[in-house]
Amino acid sequence: METLVKLFKNNIRQYGMIIALVVIMILFEIITGGLLLKPINITNLILQNSYILVLAIGMVLVIITGHIDLSVGSIAAFVGAVAAIMMVDLHWHPVVAVIASLVVGALIGAWQGFWVAYVKIPAFIVTLAGMLLFRGLTMIVLKGQSIAPFPNGFQKISSGFIPDFGSAGTNIVAVLAGVLFTVIYIVNELRDRRAQKKYNFEVVSGGLFILKLVVIAAIINAFTFMLAIYAGLPNILILLLVLIIIYSFVMNKTVMGRHIYALGGNEKAADLSGVKTKKVTFWVFVNMGVLAAISGLIFAARLNAATPRAGTNFELDAIAASFIGGASATGGIGTVFGAIIGGLVMGVLNNGMSLIGLGVDWQQGIKGLVLLAAVAFDIYNKKKVTFLK
Repeated sequence: METLVKLFKNNIRQYGMIIALVVIMILFEIITGGLLLKPINITNLILQNSYILVLAIGMVLVIITGHIDLSVGSIAAFVGAVAAIMMVDLHWHPVVAVIASLVVGALIGAWQGFWVAYVKIPAFIVTLAGMLLFRGLTMIVLKGQSIAPFPNGFQKISSGFIPDFGSAGTNIVAVLAGVLFTVIYIVNELRDRRAQKKYNFEVVSGGLFILKLVVIAAIINAFTFMLAIYAGLPNILILLLVLIIIYSFVMNKTVMGRHIYALGGNEKAADLSGVKTKKVTFWVFVNMGVLAAISGLIFAARLNAATPRAGTNFELDAIAASFIGGASATGGIGTVFGAIIGGLVMGVLNNGMSLIGLGVDWQQGIKGLVLLAAVAFDIYNKKKVTFLK
């Protein structure tokens, strides 16, 4: 029991948000009379929040380094506009247009990263300028009008599903995917536990460990079964899973990830330790540009149009998701998984409040209070740790 309490205290941000997400889901499930967790609504939750979750993955890296990016919504809109011109007006093949759009996002990220990393202009100013610049360029490129429709192949990025090989009412591929993810999760947890024991790290008891595996396995299979009942695995869910796995691995298992955390923890100390802080900052912004481009493409595919107002407030939702998910406003702390949990908290709040008929004014106010509470919780924990020391 003592080990469990210690584990919870050491991961209070992450576990606290997971508990909050579960409580919010149960609350809205009761209030909406069971509408929230219907298979069709779960699928809609994924489709509606996918572009924000992609942005949150990049934003949490920026925040960990101690910076902020206010331009991602405008970049997403601009890339969506450029993609529309290439595919709709110039009739480029969607694959070529998508690759070109990602290159445009990388170049924009490099442009902003240069000013932040090498000229030392605060990221707030650089990205605020970028927000205005690329919003203006979006208006110019689109000439104030929407461009549509996109080719069917491109639309499937956001609206398509993994094909099923069965003819039954339940999607077999989704069910098998749940089993596969469960096996991968259990094998990974067993391997990590074995490694921790090898180096004499403290681990939870065998009973609690098995309970954890059973609970997570049940959640994974319940989730995929819900998707299987409706239409199966959305294409965008697979893209999200790939991004989460890649970025979690980079941040937890690679030198680059360690350097990002070191930079956010103490830039001068990191520089003296041999971390190329300017280079790390530059590439974090390049990465943010690419993910903003992916987000813009996902949103354009979902809307089946490039519009001048696309991307509005995307940056605020991504920043909120990162902070709610446990990232620290002072840098050096945060996880990709936490940002995803934060994004899901925001998504479930939006969806649940819409289902019960709350107006946009109330929704914005409640989301603001949730963000304020998350940051206040972070500051409270820091003060508590400092006091104990």
